[in-house]
Amino acid sequence: MAFDPAEEIERFHAAINALDFPAIEAYFAEDATYVSNGVGDLNGRAEIMAAFRRYFDDYPDQTAENSLVETLTPLSGRSVWSVRATHSKSGKPLIREGEETITFNAEGRVTRVDVTDYQEF
Repeated sequence: MAFDPAEEIERFHAAINALDFPAIEAYFAEDATYVSNGVGDLNGRAEIMAAFRRYFDDYPDQTAENSLVETLTPLSGRSVWSVRATHSKSGKPLIREGEETITFNAEGRVTRVDVTDYQEF
């Protein structure tokens, strides 16, 4: 079966929503890049996963939904999403909306994620 970036993004996001850190880590290529207002500009799987763990320590109740997931190229796709969460220490609500472009390698691992937030958070 041909690789479908949109379907893979749906599975990747399901792992994130489940806070399945082993599955999330398995998605990233060793030399992946992740660019986001939420976790910063990150290089390499280890740095990405450390930032993900910190983020979800702060926002363990995050719920995220995709309103659109589409294939852009044979190895990339885009999602439009919204996130709701509460900071674990301050109790401050977090509301984010934005989009991300995810690029995969030939093995189906994420090599790059570019996140664009629609507003400051």
